[in-house]
Amino acid sequence: MTKPAPILEIADAFADAATPANFPRAVLRFRNNRWACHVGLDNLSDTEWAEHFARFRPLPGNLDQPLALRYHGHQFAVYNPELGDGRGFLFAQLQDDSGRWLDLGTKGSGQTRWSRQGDGRLTLKGGVREVLAAQYLEAHGVKTSKPFSLIETGEQLARNDEPSPTRSAVLVRLSHSHIRFGTFQRVAYHEDRESLARLIRHCAQVYYPDVADEDLTVMAPALLEKITRETARMIAGWMTTGFVHGVMNTDNFNITGESFDYGPWRFLPYSDPNFTAAYFDQQGLYRFGRQPTQGLWALQQLAATLTLVADAEPLTDALKTFEEAYQRAFARHTLALFGLKDGASLQEDLVFLQTLYGWMTETAASWPQVFFDWFGGRLSEERATRSPLASRYKEEKFAAVRDGLYARDAERPERLGHPYFTREKPVSLVYDEVEALWAPIAEHDDWSAFEAKLDDIETARQALDLGDSAVVT
Repeated sequence: MTKPAPILEIADAFADAATPANFPRAVLRFRNNRWACHVGLDNLSDTEWAEHFARFRPLPGNLDQPLALRYHGHQFAVYNPELGDGRGFLFAQLQDDSGRWLDLGTKGSGQTRWSRQGDGRLTLKGGVREVLAAQYLEAHGVKTSKPFSLIETGEQLARNDEPSPTRSAVLVRLSHSHIRFGTFQRVAYHEDRESLARLIRHCAQVYYPDVADEDLTVMAPALLEKITRETARMIAGWMTTGFVHGVMNTDNFNITGESFDYGPWRFLPYSDPNFTAAYFDQQGLYRFGRQPTQGLWALQQLAATLTLVADAEPLTDALKTFEEAYQRAFARHTLALFGLKDGASLQEDLVFLQTLYGWMTETAASWPQVFFDWFGGRLSEERATRSPLASRYKEEKFAAVRDGLYARDAERPERLGHPYFTREKPVSLVYDEVEALWAPIAEHDDWSAFEAKLDDIETARQALDLGDSAVVT
């Protein structure tokens, strides 16, 4: 590392030193070699990898001690001032091969001063689920943190939502920022204008340098607009892949607009706007169809913190960019997943999308299958006749959807030559499939199905070739 970690500029006001747990075992279950190459860690042996990502020996020239960040947040719309990194910390900050700062943050690495009554641990099943969700989202072009390392740690944990005792793990994720909406909420709660100003300047300089300005009243709304657009883009990605995050608390949003902290997530088997992922979300606050609304609400809470240093009107104007940014990202991502170019106008594309998703909801057609069958639009007409949904495509109610697909040109049609598109079914991660992957691990320590699924997801990523859109450029 050639430069000091940026977080050190503000750590005195926003973080506390943390001590990693001393785990009895360190069994490597997953390492992200592709992203290790991007941050210069691909040459580590498995033993060295475990030393850094289970024992948390500092990386050379990096943070001397992990940092647990302080934050607050709205949890199911109730403000909680007793939060912070309670089972994770920021372990290191690295520059990738394009000079961009990325964070290595943990989950399940032990107790911190913010753990309250928690044990600071992560179940192995929870780690497996996060690896799967993030890899799948990345393969489909959705903005997400990257699962970087998963190591089984040899402890037995008691959990209410899993058969106990259950196996433990520590996860390391790679993301563009560790700073959450709740980080801003904490300093605003304490009316600490000086720290808020430091935080705004830090975020602008490190993550959005084009909005850096000496005048805080100008920079704060400009920063909010950037965060608003990136958050809109992220949620549009969720909606196009049928992803339900489950816990959209304000401490689960970061300033660079990446999905992270996967808990009770689900991928929809078919379109259902009222589907709720978390069993404890009894009011359906974070149900699938409400995710854009909830994302804007979280942004409004962020904007409220900035009123300590900026006028309300420019902050409101920044928030107004959400709708158009969301609509454009939603249309572009949907068409990208179909391998199609944009139509004549955004409005025309939105009308088509209303027809498409309306048909998917009405017919309960398999979400991943529809996108797979019609990749390339008209060019997949013959492929679609071999689909498990072929009879659905012959129905009159599909005609308007077919017309919309045929009206748009294929984008890079050579991708259809990939062997992935000769299959009958696409890779998917619906609930029953995820549970089936866990069963052999829990019962026989058999990781073959999990590894095969990851290989399958990687095949899809290469076939779709949507790029590394998960990290802000």
